Amino acid sequence: MTATTSTPAPESATAAGVSQRRILRTEIPGPRSRELHERKLAAVSAGVSTGLPAYVVAGQGGILVDADGNQLIDFGSGIAVTTVGNGNRRIIDAVSKQIAEFTHTCFMVNPYEEYVAVCEKLNELTPGDHPKRSALFNSGAEAVENAVKVARHYTGKDGIVAFDHAYHGRTNLTLAMTAKNMPYKHRFGPFASELYRVPMAYPYRWPGGPQHCADEAFSYIIDQIHAQIGEENTAAVIIEPIQGEGGFIVPPRGFLPALAQWCRDHDILFIADEVQSGFCRSGDWFACDDEGVVPDLMTTAKGIAGGMPLAAVTGRADIMDTIHPGGLGGTYGGNPVACAAALASIETMEQEDLRGRARQIEATLKDRLGRLADTYHQVGEIRGRGAMVAMELVTDRETKEPAAALTAAINKACHARGLVTLTCGTLGNVFRFLPPLSIDDTLLGEGLDILEEAFAASV
Repeated sequence: MTATTSTPAPESATAAGVSQRRILRTEIPGPRSRELHERKLAAVSAGVSTGLPAYVVAGQGGILVDADGNQLIDFGSGIAVTTVGNGNRRIIDAVSKQIAEFTHTCFMVNPYEEYVAVCEKLNELTPGDHPKRSALFNSGAEAVENAVKVARHYTGKDGIVAFDHAYHGRTNLTLAMTAKNMPYKHRFGPFASELYRVPMAYPYRWPGGPQHCADEAFSYIIDQIHAQIGEENTAAVIIEPIQGEGGFIVPPRGFLPALAQWCRDHDILFIADEVQSGFCRSGDWFACDDEGVVPDLMTTAKGIAGGMPLAAVTGRADIMDTIHPGGLGGTYGGNPVACAAALASIETMEQEDLRGRARQIEATLKDRLGRLADTYHQVGEIRGRGAMVAMELVTDRETKEPAAALTAAINKACHARGLVTLTCGTLGNVFRFLPPLSIDDTLLGEGLDILEEAFAASV
């Protein structure tokens, strides 16, 4: 079965080769993917799961091609990584050139310009006009760990405050800050100490109602920090400006600026974890930009390098420069090939106004999902910004009981129809939409048509 052909993505966005159309040649997953999955089960730890075992052999723009020749519409971007789309010509050329020159030296042994250039761009693009410094790592979890290290070193204090529904990574320290037990934390403790959790300003589920969430949450949180830790013992507060794995929770307007100001007033560092929300995903360079919030430290990864493993901590120069030589780094951190990809990815974002494209995608998603909400009472809330939009499903809008089983069923039905979708949420009842910003409008619309079909078939 061949789906409707869409308008190809701009040549500037993708290399030629994969048509921007959905094609279903077999069931999903097909026989070749099932064969590969049997090999996976025999060779790979069971702890490494796969949401949709359709094994990918190619990808460009908004399309992933599997081992059976099916072309799937990509609404996940590898969890917000391929923001500029697979097959981006700039990235292909930059990576190919860098690989031909050299692949690795370790920046701490023999440095290279690409690392410096990425740090210069990060210092330029991140919020605030103060002097900044950056350090490069491999993953979001590494970046978060190093931001905590920097905060504790600079302040001489130990306490770190994180939030309900947070996700900061899978290492021991970051798991202590991550809120969800299954599958992330279950039986992996004990975890790092001096990490404290406070409620998230979650308007949809705030007990006093959305209209009171900003003020009540802020007051409650600072009271808890004062009572449980003490401001004089608190090194940093870390928060995702839009929570990712926790359900794309967007705090109410005014909450983040108030929290950042309170941190400044009490000599506590404000760390923004922009691993998922950064690099045009939210319709701004960073989600903090929406309300002009300027963090002391910021972590980035995912969309920074077009699929290459790269992460960073960027922060005030007076903070970052207090770390002794050798205190930050890692063998692969800031690998030259990943840095080349990052520079090409950022150039694409700048040249093609992908912030504006994210806002266009937001308008389409919210319009179509809003119409879905008009039809199905199981749609409790639609939220998010840019190409980072979520739909929370409930069994009843009055009780807001999470509809986790329905969410899983619709997700499965989307996969069977050739649409790569992702779920999230501490309660397992949230769809998250993360299409690459290179996806064309026709393909985006077709994906939403599939979602409607899956919804109708599952409710």
